[in-house]
Amino acid sequence: MEQSDLQRSPIRFLVLSASLRRDSLNTRLTDLAAATLEGNGGTVDRAWMSEFDCPSYNLDVQEGQGFPAGADEFRRRLEACEAFVVSSPEYNASLPGALKNAIDWVSRYKPQPFNELHGLLLSASPLMVGGNRGLWALRIPFEHLGARIYPDMFSLAQAHNAFDTEGRIADSPLQERFDANIVNFMDLVEASTHYPCVKRSWVEYLGEHPDPALDRVE
Repeated sequence: MEQSDLQRSPIRFLVLSASLRRDSLNTRLTDLAAATLEGNGGTVDRAWMSEFDCPSYNLDVQEGQGFPAGADEFRRRLEACEAFVVSSPEYNASLPGALKNAIDWVSRYKPQPFNELHGLLLSASPLMVGGNRGLWALRIPFEHLGARIYPDMFSLAQAHNAFDTEGRIADSPLQERFDANIVNFMDLVEASTHYPCVKRSWVEYLGEHPDPALDRVE
């Protein structure tokens, strides 16, 4: 039986291209991820970094003017899904500043929406490392905020030559690996969402006593 023939319980995924550039390779990879999710029974909310772009985080701005529209929208879209998929470029061996800044803003909401939300990280780059160094950096703020980041990240090297005319990965074994990564992630999210056997709580540091200046947990 094909995976797409299986009946899934409803799962909604926010799929974000973390590049602000038009014609981004990471946007092409999110197109492919969205198609794979939908082809295997998922519901997709497509998003672009421009929708969540924010001014530089400043506590004075937050307290004096409130949250910017981009942060409000990012929070709303996260709260409407069971999991997120981010395809991010690599800037100087790390994550893009615009994405980190949006994460910083959203982390200030109470409750903050990343906690216990499942995430899958992707990257596409013309370089041989495929943007993988940026994904390792991106895991840090997400996992610090309690997001359950899937262990198997996917990085597409030499991405400017990797796609065929239909938008799929031209190398068949690599496309199969991509598909398997997406489906396995979906299986995990479905099981966690609809068939939980244990509820885990998260605190910022083990043994830390609540402090309003530091706490991210309601």
